[in-house]
Amino acid sequence: MNSNGTLAKTTHFITHSRVWKSFFRHAYPDNDLDRALVMNTNFLLHLMPVKVSRHSLKATYSFGLGVISLFLFVELVITGMLLMFYYIPSIERAYSSMLDLQFSVPLGLLFRNMHRWGAHAMVLAVALHMVRVFYTGAYKPPREFNWVIGVVLLLLTLGLSFTGYLLPWDQLSFWAITVGTNIAGAAPLLGNQIRLFLLGGPEVGQAALLRFYVLHIMVLPPVLLAIVSVHLWRVRKDGGLARPEEGKS
Repeated sequence: MNSNGTLAKTTHFITHSRVWKSFFRHAYPDNDLDRALVMNTNFLLHLMPVKVSRHSLKATYSFGLGVISLFLFVELVITGMLLMFYYIPSIERAYSSMLDLQFSVPLGLLFRNMHRWGAHAMVLAVALHMVRVFYTGAYKPPREFNWVIGVVLLLLTLGLSFTGYLLPWDQLSFWAITVGTNIAGAAPLLGNQIRLFLLGGPEVGQAALLRFYVLHIMVLPPVLLAIVSVHLWRVRKDGGLARPEEGKS
């Protein structure tokens, strides 16, 4: 009986130890080598740099604007997926489906407002993030490539906001997109081609609604997610946030 109990405890210890090591493959990181090994062998920790500047960890340095932008993007993806269950991309039924979502679907108004105001907040957060990076000089070498990626992310954020504006198919959305695409059509050289690509025809109609819907839910979000991944990877490779003393140099 004792031998069986000892064997069971030994088996439990070995199994527990293996499971523990499969997640945490090193002991408690109490030295620089173990800290580096823990960072490199853990998927979530691997996304962060091994060492960061103490000055860049101050809340007043970055205000967490990058993290806030990423959080808002995740929130928009989740609420957007929920809205897709009820939204119908048809010029005859788009507006009525939005009314049903607001007044008939439980918590529909909450999720629609979360998506709407989250989109406005994401545009603001990304813009302020760019301003903060410029103000602190974090765009300077060796981070100039990540600055270009950030500009692309800002444009994609504006594109998501623009393509989502037409989807409610109310008077405000219709005329805002009409004016917006006319402005795009006034661009030199490729203006008419851009307007035709966005609208799918000479005027705002079913083709435009369908194209904006596809761009909004299937094209722009995966592209933005892929570029955000590269953006975070470059932050890690560049040693975390730029130090204030780097920005001054």
